[in-house]
Amino acid sequence: MRQVKYWLLAIRPKTLSLSVVPVLVGIALAWRETQLFQPLPALAALCGAILIQIGTNLHNDAEDFARGTDTEERLGPPRATAQGWLSSETVMRGAKIAFGLAFMIGLYLIWHGGWPILTIGLLSLLAGFAYTGGPKPIAYSATGELFVFLFFGLAAVLGSYYLQALSLSLNALAAGCAIGLHAAAVLLVNNYRDLQSDRKAGKLTLSHYLGTYGSQKVYATLLLGPFLLPLMLAELDAGVWLVLLALPFAWLLIQRFVSEPPGPVFNRILARTAVLQMVYGLLLVSALLL
Repeated sequence: MRQVKYWLLAIRPKTLSLSVVPVLVGIALAWRETQLFQPLPALAALCGAILIQIGTNLHNDAEDFARGTDTEERLGPPRATAQGWLSSETVMRGAKIAFGLAFMIGLYLIWHGGWPILTIGLLSLLAGFAYTGGPKPIAYSATGELFVFLFFGLAAVLGSYYLQALSLSLNALAAGCAIGLHAAAVLLVNNYRDLQSDRKAGKLTLSHYLGTYGSQKVYATLLLGPFLLPLMLAELDAGVWLVLLALPFAWLLIQRFVSEPPGPVFNRILARTAVLQMVYGLLLVSALLL
């Protein structure tokens, strides 16, 4: 049972909603606009997205330990590799298995969706590896939030929409931007929390360049921006305003982010930011389906 617990810590199941929500939004929007629903491509897209995120999380766990980033000064939840619960080789093997399974699922999705899905799939797998791998990891630069916005927002929503409709729409682009902004906010909280320890390890993230005040402003922008989505969606009824039910939650998170100094309290803010993205996404899916 302990091994199961350690693997769950490495996989980080509380963050997996970041990969589930954009797929659900893309599927729901495609059904709303085209009245098409293809269950097998939908399920395959969902499983593939989850596996890529699991692979990315495991790879991140092992690489951060190898690079000396996960030290005793780190304020985030304990990492399986850094704590010695799992070896870095074992965790890296798990990452390769997850990426491999995602690739196998991707073969079917490519057969179904053609070259656009091939492009998205290969870029997603490459980005998952490059996030903490290679000579210049994305996570160790100021581009991490952009990576999350692109792959956990735009690519996931547009790709899921395309697998259903075999076409794209401006509404899917707008929805992808909204979901991606909230996903990027989750990473910003993580990097802001670990700002001091990351600097010592040479991990210069966006928060390093923004500073405290700049990070607070960007976090507020990332959380509030998606609530403009109903103004951007074309030819959909007023039901999409349902997402505004999550606005008070976003406002409370901004107040907490601004008032608290970087520290362990940001573990809670991070988790609740992920919950906000999930709630917002499910409200949008509900509005599209109902």
